[in-house]
Amino acid sequence: MRTFYYVHTGHRIGLDRFRRATTILRALGDSDITLLTSDFRIAHISKEYGVENCVGLDVVRNIPQIAHHGDKLLFDSDEANPLMLDDMRKFFSSFIRISDDENDKKENNEFLISPYLEGEDICSTYAVDEKYFGAFEKTTKLSFFFGDDDYDKDLEKNLDFLDGLEPALGLGFYYFLDYEDMLKDRFKKVFEFEEYDEMITSSEILLTSSPQAVLESLASGGKPIYFQREDYTENFNKLFDKLNIPIILNYNKKQLSVVLDTINNIKYQKLEKNSNKTTHFIKEILNL
Repeated sequence: MRTFYYVHTGHRIGLDRFRRATTILRALGDSDITLLTSDFRIAHISKEYGVENCVGLDVVRNIPQIAHHGDKLLFDSDEANPLMLDDMRKFFSSFIRISDDENDKKENNEFLISPYLEGEDICSTYAVDEKYFGAFEKTTKLSFFFGDDDYDKDLEKNLDFLDGLEPALGLGFYYFLDYEDMLKDRFKKVFEFEEYDEMITSSEILLTSSPQAVLESLASGGKPIYFQREDYTENFNKLFDKLNIPIILNYNKKQLSVVLDTINNIKYQKLEKNSNKTTHFIKEILNL
């Protein structure tokens, strides 16, 4: 009987679920769990994130080609329809689903991890690595991290959104090589993809469309601003409202200007360390 952890990743959806998964897997320690990603490229370098076993899949339907009936699965994806999810609950002896939808509900024969829901067989939490909690020197006034994906080069089309701000730029994972070169020419300071942690911990203000980066910035004592892209889910907005994290709607320069002018007056809520809560919940279910 084996244990798998599937995450939806790719050049059109980014790496937020992957970053969350590696956070949880690192917290679980030496547990024998194989990470499955819907992208071969990130699977190839997963060891750099502390994940020893990772396999890339073409599509979510290929999970049964690797797993067997009776295995265990952590599942972090919105790809599956209700029928497919029901089949998974019957196929795996233990099925833990990770959800960011406040309107979701726990079904029979599954366990749920959610920042919104509570109840039996539900762990009400979010995943932020403990390495981001602490007192960090904020050497960069403002950084902008559009996300790990920009297949249609939307950032290039809307660079005037950042006129006059001169932020440092965090490069994403799924950027084209020529695209990176163009962006490096447009920004005075650039954080390479491999410098992601430095970007998070050294930025006083982080403007980003990555929900995971928002939480990590808040944990590190930063002042995150969530940039709501049209192609990204709004599932995190209620959580961010609760944490007093400002939300900018899709290239609204006037709204961003107001937030930046008043950011020192925003009473950001303190983020709780809850990795032990998450790992205890998972270990108890999976008998790790």
